[in-house]
Amino acid sequence: MLEQVFWLFILAIPIACISWTVTHEEVFKEPREYCIHKSKTCKSLLHRKFFYLFTCEYCFSHYVTLFILFITEYKLFYSDWRGYLLAGFALVWIANLYMSLHLLLRQAIVKEKSEIQVLENKTNN
Repeated sequence: MLEQVFWLFILAIPIACISWTVTHEEVFKEPREYCIHKSKTCKSLLHRKFFYLFTCEYCFSHYVTLFILFITEYKLFYSDWRGYLLAGFALVWIANLYMSLHLLLRQAIVKEKSEIQVLENKTNN
């Protein structure tokens, strides 16, 4: 059981990394902007929701989790379909916890940089 919990926290790392990168980082900016546009302008609800999936880290993390579960066959506590179900929701939750912590850390860094810039501007004037 301890090994399964260990893998829960380890497998959530690439899920968070992939989900965050696709939905926030500059490298995917153009495809993301296209998806944002399509998620707002498509006539079909299904099409709008499909494109929205690539703009929301929480939504996208579910699909990344399904992919990770498929390639790793990771199960949590049960050896049948219930293990996949528990693992899926637990991985999504931990991955989103990681992404929230990452966001808070980035915000703190940006705030600190801007405060330093203000102090530098005051001392230069």
